[in-house]
Amino acid sequence: MATVKNFIEELQWRDMIHDVMPGTEEHLLETMRAAYIGFDPTADSLHIGNLVPIMLLSFYQRCGHKPIALVGGATGMIGDPSGKSSERNLLDEKTLRHNQEAIKKQLERFLSFDNEAPNSAVMVNNYDWMQNFSFLEFIRDVGKHMTVNYMMAKDSVKNRLSGESSDGMSFTEFTYQLVQGYDFLHLYREHNSTLQMGGSDQWGNITTGTELIRRIGKGKGYALTCPLITKSDGSKFGKSEGGNVWLDAKRTSPYKFYQYWLNSSDEDAAKYIKIFTFLEQSEIEELITSHQEAPHQRALQKRLAEEITRTVHSQEDLDNAISASNILFGKSTSDHLKDLDAATFLDVFEGVPQAEVSKEVLNDGLDIIAALVEQTGFLKSNGEARRALKENSISVNKEKVTDSFKITENDLINKQFVLLQRGKKNYFVIRIV
Repeated sequence: MATVKNFIEELQWRDMIHDVMPGTEEHLLETMRAAYIGFDPTADSLHIGNLVPIMLLSFYQRCGHKPIALVGGATGMIGDPSGKSSERNLLDEKTLRHNQEAIKKQLERFLSFDNEAPNSAVMVNNYDWMQNFSFLEFIRDVGKHMTVNYMMAKDSVKNRLSGESSDGMSFTEFTYQLVQGYDFLHLYREHNSTLQMGGSDQWGNITTGTELIRRIGKGKGYALTCPLITKSDGSKFGKSEGGNVWLDAKRTSPYKFYQYWLNSSDEDAAKYIKIFTFLEQSEIEELITSHQEAPHQRALQKRLAEEITRTVHSQEDLDNAISASNILFGKSTSDHLKDLDAATFLDVFEGVPQAEVSKEVLNDGLDIIAALVEQTGFLKSNGEARRALKENSISVNKEKVTDSFKITENDLINKQFVLLQRGKKNYFVIRIV
């Protein structure tokens, strides 16, 4: 018998259980079991809203069980009505396959796909078994086992039909729970998957699958859902001013990713560190206690941001993100600035006033007073610039300068930027064109 740890216990102390079907814990303690979670492949990157199901699968594998990540190629062509007011865009097969490969690379940061291990993770795409399933076969072999009354009773359907702004629900969307339910039946038959997990809004779809396993497969399936993540201030988890916080570094830079977690409230950080890190319970409890004693040091937020940035990206990306953060909020030098790539530099100084200056101006060196006033308007007058320089409050690329200083090509960051600074908090970026 395979040695397994108590997965339900692990989720309980991490506050990651919303609903669980009776008998699930006992079922999982008997031996290694396969379980799956579905992922929407409508983009070539997952975002942090997907991190809860990813962590569920990762904890599941760490407890000795076999995780299955299902990419919803077929269901992605339909649209899931759960909590949504309109149907999603439908994608072609080539795009879906590309997205599937990109998603697998991201999942490999959390799951072991080592085929030699008995509990190796597996990725499947429901398009592979649904594409040749004719409509007539589906309504004959699957549809006849479910009553309309049963399907109408699901919250996801009722919410769409009763919503004030709803234009109703298409038949395509209405059948979604049958297609997802059939996935569970298929994986039960082909991969011996006896458990499906997901967010609390998926309970109806998951239990439809357990019903199909009972009625068609003559077997027993189990269901487990976790709470939907909310933020203490009422704003939506996983969203920043720029939209989704993505796992792909090209969509959301490691610096911005790190900052998202660093800016968590105390209440949220105490919740997130249980869900989004692999730290043990005792260490988390110690962190929370020490944070409560000195909340101004934000030790909890820093550890949370470090752990999750390292897992999603890399140690190098984490080091760069911390270094970039110190440029604004800590002690740093011109060397730290010059180590930043252009994208991270722009992320760090997003919202800081900018001005474009012609490269020719640097040929004989750009006088610092002209740089502060005439070329940029950072300061209002030459007199104000002279006073600031005399007070030793002007820096170029984090280094104090005097009124005799001239900016040359040697001062350029990434061959295109110069950072002006007055005092500790007033910044201005010159972009050389």
